[in-house]
Amino acid sequence: MRIIPAIDLINGKCVRLYQGDFSKTTEVGSDPESQLLRFIRDGAKMIHIVDLDGARLGKPKQYELINKLCSLSNIPIEVGGGIRDMETIENYVSIGVSRIVLGTAALEREDFLKEALDKYNEYIVIGIDAIKGKVATRGWETVSEFEYIDFAKKMESLGAQTIIYTDISKDGTLSGPNLRELNQISKAVRCNIVASGGIRNMDDLQELKNIGITEAIVGKAIYTGQVTIMGERI
Repeated sequence: MRIIPAIDLINGKCVRLYQGDFSKTTEVGSDPESQLLRFIRDGAKMIHIVDLDGARLGKPKQYELINKLCSLSNIPIEVGGGIRDMETIENYVSIGVSRIVLGTAALEREDFLKEALDKYNEYIVIGIDAIKGKVATRGWETVSEFEYIDFAKKMESLGAQTIIYTDISKDGTLSGPNLRELNQISKAVRCNIVASGGIRNMDDLQELKNIGITEAIVGKAIYTGQVTIMGERI
């Protein structure tokens, strides 16, 4: 199991949301640079960074900070939030980002998605964030009519190899991941499925491993000490 610690950014600070609600924001950890270095010292093999301002506004707002974080890191960095054109992808590739998460653009701009997958397939990860099984976009503030399984199948058909699946109602709650939906999506497609949202302890990670998921993004539970990066040895 690879545990991927999350650094979510708003206005240059590390934060956590509750169920994707921007009005329920809590500052966590230390400054982003110190937090990143701490995760690396603790043994992280990859770090997940989200530009939450960018996700809402549709364009990167933390690019300079993410550039600095990439320069400090000696492990792969995965970035999401507001990535909706080829220039942004190219900019992130140029500063050393290893995986680039497309969410809103994957749903709303198929031509862009196809171009991104064609030119940068090894970098592109599809972020599927859902509420009651429906895919949400634009910083989780807009809910579409697309079912998450159907959308995952479409992404696979276009060439996606990795999907991050988040049940938004679980995110930031420490109530456990949505094992049922994660199991369903992992059976529906051949893509690598990364679990995200609600992970609270090492038992949750074991449950994910039991259904064949080998990567999990963990936020709040790492900051509270309920999950340790060393736990990826399970």
